[in-house]
Amino acid sequence: MTLVKTNNRFAFPSLIDEFLKPDWMGGVERFNVNVPAVNIKETDTTFVVELAAPGKKKEDFNIELDDNVLTISSEASSENEEKDKEGKYTRKEFSYSSFKRSFTLPEIVNEFDINATYENGVLHIALPKREEALPKPKRMIEIG
Repeated sequence: MTLVKTNNRFAFPSLIDEFLKPDWMGGVERFNVNVPAVNIKETDTTFVVELAAPGKKKEDFNIELDDNVLTISSEASSENEEKDKEGKYTRKEFSYSSFKRSFTLPEIVNEFDINATYENGVLHIALPKREEALPKPKRMIEIG
């Protein structure tokens, strides 16, 4: 009895995997794309987009709305240099990260009242619904 089942559809799956890896022939060991996780919630009056991006500042984000497509992007770079007494650097490190997420908004979003806040590592974007899309109160109809 085995606990792990394998699917051997291909004759050489490990060879195919090796060719498709980005580190083939000595490149980067693992190609790691860091795209922030997103939660989307709907209430009676709004949609809320929550994007997890800890360690960033609110100035790092670009939020654009074009033809009912909401695009959230960020680019950040940093450089760290340690020098010895003679002015020669002994270690210099730099990093660069960026991401871009796009969402097609439904027609019921009021694009003129969208607002965003960033706190505790989470970007919150409130997308209010148009007046005609809000739930109507229950009413009684008299029988005539």
